[in-house]
Amino acid sequence: MFLGIDVGTFESKGVLVDRDGMVVAAARRRHGIDTPAPGWVEQDPEDAWWADVCAIARDLLRHPGAEKVEAVAVSAIGPCVVATDADLRPLRPAILYGIDTRATKQIERLTAGLGAEEIVRRSGNTLTSQSAGPKIAWLKDEEPDVWRQARWFMTSQSWLVAKLTGEVVIDHATAGYFHPLYDLSAGAWDVSGCEDFVDLARLPRIAWTTERAGAVTAAAARITGIPEGTPVIAGTTDSPAEAVGSGVVADGELMAMYGSSGYFIRVGDRARVREGLWSAPFVFEGTYVLASGTSTAGTATRWLADLLGLASDQDELTFSRLIDLAGESEAGARGVLALPHFAGERTPFQDPTSRGALIGLGLEHTRADVARAVLEGVGHSIAAAILALCSADAPVWRVVAIGGATQNPIIMTTVSTITGLEQQVTDSPGAAYGNAFLAALGVGAVQRPAEVRGWVRERQRVRPDDDARDVLVADHAQFAALYRAVAPLHQERAR
Repeated sequence: MFLGIDVGTFESKGVLVDRDGMVVAAARRRHGIDTPAPGWVEQDPEDAWWADVCAIARDLLRHPGAEKVEAVAVSAIGPCVVATDADLRPLRPAILYGIDTRATKQIERLTAGLGAEEIVRRSGNTLTSQSAGPKIAWLKDEEPDVWRQARWFMTSQSWLVAKLTGEVVIDHATAGYFHPLYDLSAGAWDVSGCEDFVDLARLPRIAWTTERAGAVTAAAARITGIPEGTPVIAGTTDSPAEAVGSGVVADGELMAMYGSSGYFIRVGDRARVREGLWSAPFVFEGTYVLASGTSTAGTATRWLADLLGLASDQDELTFSRLIDLAGESEAGARGVLALPHFAGERTPFQDPTSRGALIGLGLEHTRADVARAVLEGVGHSIAAAILALCSADAPVWRVVAIGGATQNPIIMTTVSTITGLEQQVTDSPGAAYGNAFLAALGVGAVQRPAEVRGWVRERQRVRPDDDARDVLVADHAQFAALYRAVAPLHQERAR
């Protein structure tokens, strides 16, 4: 058996998987986010992350056969910044990934000080809200007491692995997002020019995802129920684990993650550096990713359902109501177009100040038209992020879609129609499942990454809608024009 746990933005999931890739037990636990100030998105590591891991592990290990667990892997949202003391106690809530946009001034200062070209040369990326380095600089500027007390600056799964094993380790795939502190070509930390806010002694040791970080300690075993001495691999963030869990491990394959936000990973055999996209190592040595992302996806649909009074205690009912309502409209939402930038936007605009907008509304429009426009707007946003990858000398020959929003046919069909790409939707349980495979690989129970394809089951295929192509492609051009038109207004209001 292999235990995989993933801590997401709003929910943590765990699976117990046998050597044939069959899920023999699953568990989940919900948690929330905190937004204490505009642009800030935080979580309490103890209450939201560690409590989930402990509860899920205890739940899964009650299953018959769980005593045969051979290895554990944990992934989590990232890149986050977790400042801890020497005893791994968090000194403040964790600062989340790209949806937290507080470090704008630090991004500007670091870019000016190091030089944009040097940052790209070193890290393969420009600095954005997805970069962890500026958030460490923000701690020094805005919370100097926390910064001085910090023994470690970690990310989410690093801290969880440390809680399990006592070892402070980060994988290359996540370290690659700590720009400008990681040298992509060297595969190592490089803090030159950043010594005023970070030093190597306070950053985790870097390892490949499937390397053993350590073993479960006696203290962690008492709390989690995982047997003492069980091997724990270094792990990774949720997105690479999702890619593995969906069977995306080879050159030219694209994982489209339709979660709370959107995240898209194109696996390659060499590093590709393109402005506005994220270049980083993948989970296996000698592999790389070119990635893009949106700031909202599932969060926008939840907001929409709440706004339209469709929410219920059951998520499935909530979203089926929303889809049914939007289905009363038609492709193109009868001329209503939405910009779903409720938390800024990442690819291709990289604009944390951008906000949502609706245009084309008339007295003839209905709730159904608004619902359809926002769902299609999410599709436009995702399509823009995928097309940015396809146009960067990174051809895509296979797309695998995963995540909760794959249940939304309007969003999915909008994306396929605009991009012209067929999408394979898998029944993979997600990042937790990918973690179970990575754990198996880490202890030699499977030998090659490609063996994961024998674990994955395809649920359906989504193809372009030829009847809607003309209207959605035309709307997509207007979608980009809408952003350009309103961006100066949002930037001015953000000052």
